[in-house]
Amino acid sequence: MASQTQGIQQLLAAEKRAAEKVSEARKRKARRLKQAKEEAQDEIEKYRKERERQFREFEAKHMGSREDVAAKIDQDTKQRVDEMNKTVHSQKEPVIQGVLDLVYAIKPEMHKNYRA
Repeated sequence: MASQTQGIQQLLAAEKRAAEKVSEARKRKARRLKQAKEEAQDEIEKYRKERERQFREFEAKHMGSREDVAAKIDQDTKQRVDEMNKTVHSQKEPVIQGVLDLVYAIKPEMHKNYRA
């Protein structure tokens, strides 16, 4: 009977050690997975930064920088406004004279619906 109890004790102790080993293995696995995930995130971040840098270089090479584009748009706008102002200035007098001629050219007539 004592040998049976001793055998049971040994089995329980072996089961406890096995459970501890399994638990430790799970912890190691979780740590390795977490580390692998962090490494993958770092790699992804490095790749993303590299691709963004390449895109900015490509954009600057083919389109110019954003400041250049904005400056060109401002310059074109200023040029068009200047052209419009010149056109308005050159056509101002003839238009005013035409409007005044129409205002002064009054022809008194009877309305076609008027019945005397």
